[in-house]
Amino acid sequence: MAVSDDRNLQVDLRAPPALGGDGQGTNPEQLLAAGYAACFHGALMLLAARMGLVVNSAHVEVAVTFSRDPVDGLFQLSAEVRVALPGMDKTSAAELVRNTERICPYAKMFRNGIDHVVVAVTETT
Repeated sequence: MAVSDDRNLQVDLRAPPALGGDGQGTNPEQLLAAGYAACFHGALMLLAARMGLVVNSAHVEVAVTFSRDPVDGLFQLSAEVRVALPGMDKTSAAELVRNTERICPYAKMFRNGIDHVVVAVTETT
C-alpha cells in the first residue's frame, strides 16, 4: 500500500507483469508515470504562458517500463514521454517540448539521476 503523508492518496499496489504480477491493480511504475506526466504538463503550461503561446488541449502521456541494465543485466526503468499539442505548428511544438524537457524535475531525474538516501529502520514510528 502506498499512502501519501496527507492520506489523500491511498493505493493498493501490485507487482507488474514483468515481475510476475497478474497485471491487476496499480503498480509503482504506473504511479511514477502519472507523476512524470503531471509534472511535465505543468512545466509545459508554465513555459507556454511565459512564452506567450496559446496551448489548447495539451496532453502528456508517459509510459514507464522495465528494461535491462547493460552493466549488470538486472532491471532498470525507462520512460517514453509523448506530448500532443493540437493546432500548434511543428517547429513551435518541438521547441516548447525541448525547453520543457530541460526544466521539468522528473525529466531531469530521468536524465541525470536523483540524489537519494536509503536507510534501514528497525522500529516503527
